[in-house]
Amino acid sequence: MAEANWYVAHTYSGYENKVKANIEKTIENRHLEDQILEVRVPLQDVVEVKNGVKKTVQKKLFPGYVLLNMVMNDDTWYVVRNTRGVTGFVGPGSKPVPLTDTEMFNLGIQANDTTVEFAEGDSVTVVGGVWKDTVGMIQAVNQGKQSVTINVELFGRETPVEISFTEIRKL
Repeated sequence: MAEANWYVAHTYSGYENKVKANIEKTIENRHLEDQILEVRVPLQDVVEVKNGVKKTVQKKLFPGYVLLNMVMNDDTWYVVRNTRGVTGFVGPGSKPVPLTDTEMFNLGIQANDTTVEFAEGDSVTVVGGVWKDTVGMIQAVNQGKQSVTINVELFGRETPVEISFTEIRKL
């Protein structure tokens, strides 16, 4: 059996969730669970201020696109391509191109299998980036994003800052 890769399907703007639901329904109806493994609409948390009130809302990271983890063959191509709201796959002509490992890592889809010696409560020093030479205590470790959250002093207050594994060293 061929290997599953991540592909990007282009949709009408605003139809991303409908496309996701329709593809998932078709997967169930046609028993393609072993060929189309996952359908995602990437979201990000955004803080909006309206009338002086802060509110966290989820916005689409890539409006007009849906990510699919699937084995590319004639059946899966047909199912996705002929789903209402899908205009095509991302790639030259009609040939879908899978995402590279680097692209998947940057999207947070698939983390590199790295082990880290960091744990909550460890003291670390920042060796790169904006916070270089800052010392802080790890509050949280995020393996998926390959980052840690540390508290740094900013304007006399403790402020949480997210920093990549590559930019910190354990004390």
